[in-house]
Amino acid sequence: MSRLARPTARLADGSGLLARRLAARAAAWCARGRRDDLTGWKAILGVLLRCALLALGVYVLARLVRALPTLMWLLTSWWTIAAWGAGRAPAEETDVPPEGPAPAPDREAVLALLLEVMGDTPAVHLRTVLAHLQERGQWEGRKVGDLRAALERLAIPHERGVKVAGVPTWGVRRRDLEDPSPVPSEETPSAASTAA
Repeated sequence: MSRLARPTARLADGSGLLARRLAARAAAWCARGRRDDLTGWKAILGVLLRCALLALGVYVLARLVRALPTLMWLLTSWWTIAAWGAGRAPAEETDVPPEGPAPAPDREAVLALLLEVMGDTPAVHLRTVLAHLQERGQWEGRKVGDLRAALERLAIPHERGVKVAGVPTWGVRRRDLEDPSPVPSEETPSAASTAA
């Protein structure tokens, strides 16, 4: 019995972890549907649409399983393999720091990240940057307002009317990142004194 206890615990822990991950990803995906450039009920239409799409997906999957019972074996096998893999390293999961204030990021690293997410386009919306971070397991549970506050602390220019694909909202422009406003330097007073 003790020989089965460890694999059973691993499957149970992995299954619970996998369920929490899927629920968190689904919730984050639905939350990203909120429009920051709108107010009132119009702002949450995207969230409601994404929730409806998830519900439709679950319904279609249930109908497929009823029509093709063999599909249940495939789904069960996939879940077991994924749960086994997720339960393999519980120590790695406990090393995740508790939620709280994030450490202050380096300004140069944030600028590099913004340019990376921007790609070849002249601008990027902050919600796209936030989605990029959350897909990599960072900034979970945070909103665009938190990202704006972080950019404000780092003195990185961002504004509300940035258009990407014809939609204006909070974003960052490439020209503001590559041509920062001039910072007073030590050479300016000496140049003024030599001119006098």
